[in-house]
Amino acid sequence: MKKLFISAILLLLGGCSLFPKPDVNLTEAEVNPVSDTMKSIKAMPIPRSTIPVAVYSFRDQTGQYKPQANVSSFSTAVTQGATSMLVQTLLESGWFTPVEREGLQNLLTERKITNKSKGKDELPALTDARLLIEGGIIAYETNINTGGSGLGYYGISASELFREDQVTIYLRAVDVFTGKVMMSVSTTKRVYSQEMRAGLFRYISFKELAEAEVGFTTNEPVQFCVLSAIELAVSELIQQGISKGFWRPDQELVRNGS
Repeated sequence: MKKLFISAILLLLGGCSLFPKPDVNLTEAEVNPVSDTMKSIKAMPIPRSTIPVAVYSFRDQTGQYKPQANVSSFSTAVTQGATSMLVQTLLESGWFTPVEREGLQNLLTERKITNKSKGKDELPALTDARLLIEGGIIAYETNINTGGSGLGYYGISASELFREDQVTIYLRAVDVFTGKVMMSVSTTKRVYSQEMRAGLFRYISFKELAEAEVGFTTNEPVQFCVLSAIELAVSELIQQGISKGFWRPDQELVRNGS
């Protein structure tokens, strides 16, 4: 009987190798891979001329904190760097030319220092924006879908649990000259979490207890979900602008000069 349970423990511990586990070794930093949405944007014909846009703030408007059982947490549920994500997405799309507005005070300070060091005003005027991009992360809903499955027999058990959250962003383009809202886009992205666990709990004799447990969890990074929603919103913004005639791609020009 002992040999039977020892074999079961070894099988349980060895069976966890069948599940995909993250690499626990230290890894080098790497550039974020290009998403399918960004690839589709870059595959489009380039515009006749890029549109100067200003982003003053694209912030978290949810007020959500990370849910933790029996613990007060002051860590926010979503990234606070969404403005930087949006500016980078607009720049990489090739359709827009973002002008610095989030750190405008720092820029103006440096321009004053440069002018004083030169003894006179020599710097050109700042580039003005044609569009103002507004919006933010408007919702983060937890436990949109939850569920799981499990099985136990003779002290040996296995279970799987999953949870889906949802992040929603809102993006609008405002005409600087008239103040009119030209387009408005809202996108959502599901945030997926999974937990798999297996265990053994069994008395193999009057005074001997065999117990083992293995498992792992996988949590989709929220910041990448926010970035994915932003990229989709920018892509939809470009498509709406083309369909409404606000801007047009140059069919005779393609990317990379090819």
